[in-house]
Amino acid sequence: MQRVGFVGWRGMVGSVLLERMRAEGDFRGFEPVFFTTSNVGGAPPAVGLDAPPLADAGDLAALSGLDVVVSCQGGDYTTATHGPLRARGWRGAWIDAASTLRMRDDAVIILDPVNRDVIDRAVDAGVRDFIGGNCTVSLMLMVMAGPIRAGMVEWISSMTYQAASGAGAKNMQELVRQMQVLGERAGTLATDPATGALALDSNVQETLRSDAYPVREFGVPLAASLIPWIDKAVADGQTREEWKGHVEANKILSLSPEVPIDGLCVRVGSMRCHSQALTIKLRRDVPIPELEAAIRASNEWAKIVPNEPDATRRDLTPVTVAGTLDVKIGRLHAMRMGKDHVAAFTVGDQLLWGAAEPLRRMLKLWLAR
Repeated sequence: MQRVGFVGWRGMVGSVLLERMRAEGDFRGFEPVFFTTSNVGGAPPAVGLDAPPLADAGDLAALSGLDVVVSCQGGDYTTATHGPLRARGWRGAWIDAASTLRMRDDAVIILDPVNRDVIDRAVDAGVRDFIGGNCTVSLMLMVMAGPIRAGMVEWISSMTYQAASGAGAKNMQELVRQMQVLGERAGTLATDPATGALALDSNVQETLRSDAYPVREFGVPLAASLIPWIDKAVADGQTREEWKGHVEANKILSLSPEVPIDGLCVRVGSMRCHSQALTIKLRRDVPIPELEAAIRASNEWAKIVPNEPDATRRDLTPVTVAGTLDVKIGRLHAMRMGKDHVAAFTVGDQLLWGAAEPLRRMLKLWLAR
C-alpha cells in the first residue's frame, strides 16, 4: 500500500483539503502519514482511520519513505525540503500548493478539468512534481478554457477582485476586526434614521485614518476601502500576481502560440471567493450563444448566469459560490469597441479550485494510475 505524507494540513488550504477528502471518502486505499513543524509525536487529525503520531516535517529520512508528499506548508518549506529530498534520490510524487516550483520545466501546473491531457503527458514523460496554480488564474481558466482551446480568444484583460482569505487567516481576522471597529466607532450614527449621510461618512473616514485602526496585516484599511496592489513589484509596472496571469495560464494549457493575458489585481473586502472582470478580445465575431456553448464545454463546473439584473445580483456573487465547486460567469455581452470584444464577470471559491481541489484530484489521479 502506498504511503502518502501530508504537510501543512493545519493551515487554511490544508484544512480545506482535508475537509474535501473526508467529504469525498478519499482516505482509503493508501496509508496516510501526517507531518508537523511544531508538534512531533502529537495526535494526527481525525480522518476516519488510524494514523501514526505526527512526524517531523523536516525529517528527510521519514519523507524519503513516502510514495507521495502533499504539501500545503508554503514556499519556504518547499525551498528548504524539495531539493534536498530529490538529492537523496527520492522519486515519489510531490504535490504542492506553493508557487515555488510552478514555472520549472520539470513541473506541471495541475488543473485537471482543463489540462488533464497536459498532466497525462507529463506523467508519461516521468514528471514527478505537480503544482497547484495561482488561484485567480485557475478560476479564470475554469470558465475560459473552452473558448481558448477552441481558438476563439486573441487576448484577455483580467481585472481581479480578490478576497481577504487569499492573504491568509490573520488577514481574514483583521478584516472582521476592521468591520467591528467601524461599527463601534459609528455607534448610533449607523442605526439612527435621522443621521445624515455626510455625518456617517465623516465618522467612517475619521476611523479609517485613525492611528488606532487595525492595519497590522494589510498595512492599510481594507474594510470600506480596497487595495489596488497584491504581491511584489516585477518588470513593466506589474505586480507578481498580475504577471502570473499570463505565464501560468499559458503553461497550464500548454498554449503555442501564447494568448496574452494581463490586467490589475485588487484586494477587496470580500471574506472568501475571488471575482474577475474580463475583457475578452475574440479572433472573430462570435455570437454570445456560441461563446456560451464553448464556456460550458470547459468543464461541468462552469456555470453561466444570464445577463439579467435579478439573476446577476442573486447568483453572481461570492455569497452564492462560497463552499461550492461551481465557477460562475455572467454579464456576458458584446462591447462598444466591436462585437469581437466581450465583457464578462466571474466568481469562484479560490480555496477550492484555486487551491485545495486540484491537489486532492491530482492525488487521486496519481494513486489510480
